[in-house]
Amino acid sequence: MRRSIVIVTALALVAGVWLWMRAHPAAAKTPPNQQRAQAVPVSVASATAGTINVYFTGLGSVTPLATITVKTRIDGELESVAYHEGQNITKGDTLVQIDPRPYQVQLEQAEGQLAKDQSALENARTDLLRYQMLIQKNAVAQQVLNTQQSTVAQAEGVIKTDQAAVDSAKLNLAYCRPTAPITGRVGLRLVDPGNLVSAAAATPLAIITELQPMSVIFALPEQQVQTVIERMADTKGHLRVDAMDREMTKTIATGSLTTLDNQLDPTTGTLRLRAIFPNTDEKLLPNEFVNARLLVETKANVTLVPNAAVQRNGSATFVYVVNPDSTVSTRNIQLGTVDAQHSEVSGVKPGEPVVTQGVDKLQNGVPVRITAGQ
Repeated sequence: MRRSIVIVTALALVAGVWLWMRAHPAAAKTPPNQQRAQAVPVSVASATAGTINVYFTGLGSVTPLATITVKTRIDGELESVAYHEGQNITKGDTLVQIDPRPYQVQLEQAEGQLAKDQSALENARTDLLRYQMLIQKNAVAQQVLNTQQSTVAQAEGVIKTDQAAVDSAKLNLAYCRPTAPITGRVGLRLVDPGNLVSAAAATPLAIITELQPMSVIFALPEQQVQTVIERMADTKGHLRVDAMDREMTKTIATGSLTTLDNQLDPTTGTLRLRAIFPNTDEKLLPNEFVNARLLVETKANVTLVPNAAVQRNGSATFVYVVNPDSTVSTRNIQLGTVDAQHSEVSGVKPGEPVVTQGVDKLQNGVPVRITAGQ
């Protein structure tokens, strides 16, 4: 009896399955793994027509156009310091004051000697004039006249020497107040008031660095040099250079290329270039390392896709394109210029949606569900 019940139940189940398969023929033909398949969630972005910049990048160092080490030209006691550490100063501003009294005394001595010798010269000239009048009357010998002429010439030479001593003393007095030779920023104080300073000493009075404008010296490989030279000629020397941080994510300053070195470095195969930056905000600091990004070309009306859409395998570069039936297909592309956000490609038309996120589960024909973008 129990065996009959089991047989009847089994037959009923088989009949039920047969009836369901007849009612759902498509499901009966679909493999179980595809029946359970679900659309893959993806983010997409449309390919666009736009412009992209071509850059050459090299590691650079921020280099001031002028750095002046101010030293004393005389010896003496430092009376006062007129600048504050880190102060922006203007050309001609007084930096320090050295005790001027010894050099004031020297000036007075030189002026006194000059006055004395000027008086002697005037007396010699008066005698010469008298002898010239007497020689016409044969009242004096010619030798006396010649001797007096030599005396006047000698006195004039002494006057020149005295005047040079006066000028030297005045110059030393001026050296007691050293001034800034350039406009820039002064560094830390190196000498305190009360110390004796000397022209022979190694310690300077101050170091001044010109911060506006500022330059960046960077190097490019020789393969790129000819392109830069051609672009310099085309743009009449107005190529833009961006000073970027180490991670190439932030632009610190923008300037222009001004100079190419006159020879390649044979050890590295690179050429040094100098770019000038206004640096009005003084963000560039001397000896700072930056990435110099030189703009050499701007490509217009090219097809662009986000960098995240570009995929690579061992033999090809491709993108996943979303079809109208919400499936994806791989599309091989040719990659051109690449910047921080976009890539120039050929093989995709502007407006076509490409997958940017969720590509790890994709292959040809896989259904997708768009969650973001488009």
